[in-house]
Amino acid sequence: MPGHKYKGFTNSGRPLKIAFDVNGDDTPHEVPTAEERPIVPRHMSTGKGLCFISFGSGSSGNCAYLGTPRGGILIDAGIREPVKYHRKKKNPEHQDVLTLDQAFAVLERNGVSPSMIKGVLLTHAHQDHMRCLYPAVSRCNCSVYCTMGVMSQMLQRCRISGRITDHHVPIFKEIPFRVLDMEITAFETSHDVKSVGFSIEYEGERFVVATDMGIITDRAAHYMSRAHHLMIECNYDLTMLEKGRYPQMLKDRVKGERGHLDNEVAAQFVSQHYHEDLQHVFLCHLSKDNNTEEIALTAMRQALEGRGLSVGDASNAADQRERDVQICALPRYSASEWYVLA
Repeated sequence: MPGHKYKGFTNSGRPLKIAFDVNGDDTPHEVPTAEERPIVPRHMSTGKGLCFISFGSGSSGNCAYLGTPRGGILIDAGIREPVKYHRKKKNPEHQDVLTLDQAFAVLERNGVSPSMIKGVLLTHAHQDHMRCLYPAVSRCNCSVYCTMGVMSQMLQRCRISGRITDHHVPIFKEIPFRVLDMEITAFETSHDVKSVGFSIEYEGERFVVATDMGIITDRAAHYMSRAHHLMIECNYDLTMLEKGRYPQMLKDRVKGERGHLDNEVAAQFVSQHYHEDLQHVFLCHLSKDNNTEEIALTAMRQALEGRGLSVGDASNAADQRERDVQICALPRYSASEWYVLA
């Protein structure tokens, strides 16, 4: 049903199209940082035990952990590689990104050892999502879960050891599979390479990852609208993008149907599909050049408050806990807080 407007809202001046296709392939005192602060492994004793932390979100590198008391998974592996894997040529833009060693150190302080990581869910084959994939799966001796299309593009376009195929477990869009006690479903997203999002269910809680997409297709909307915890791309502010330094061709790519999602579209989607079980909205993949945390959070907050909802800052502060929904922007270069989701 291409050409459809998505509930009358437009993305960057163009219709937010609905596209149905399931036949395609696939304070003044010093405060310790999240990396330095030891945290009691609350997931071992609190509620159902679903926990989440991000180690970086943006075009410089993406990686997050989602786990239960039995163990967990990495969602993408695009942060910096350990030193022994570094290439001779280094991109200065990536030097502020956490290394894989630092990410694992944070997990260790939260009671998660590498042996507890049972897989990496790979959304697509761009370097900022798979840069340290092979070192990660080698250290954890775990599997890579991705579609055949994503694996094929990674081997063809990216510098990665062919031995990654020894760890590959093929998955198929909209066919659930299990890792530990989590049921996972991949769904197609609209990007300039073969790309998927993930709906991850554990004990009745649904965590949905929806990043790197130019439009929200109806199948993506189906899974996103059912999330209890939604990680959604808020890549750019349209005004900043149009007035920014990008060449027009790159601006058009970002705004395109296979590019990235702007703040207003993400905010309108979440506000229109809010339900009482939606607890957290994590804004991810914010552009360094065309967005800020303040702008993205303001767009999301205003859209939700426009529906009469109270919005918290996900800090777990006493005056925030009883809000209708919690929102936060995931840090670009550093680890986020350790979130106990349920």
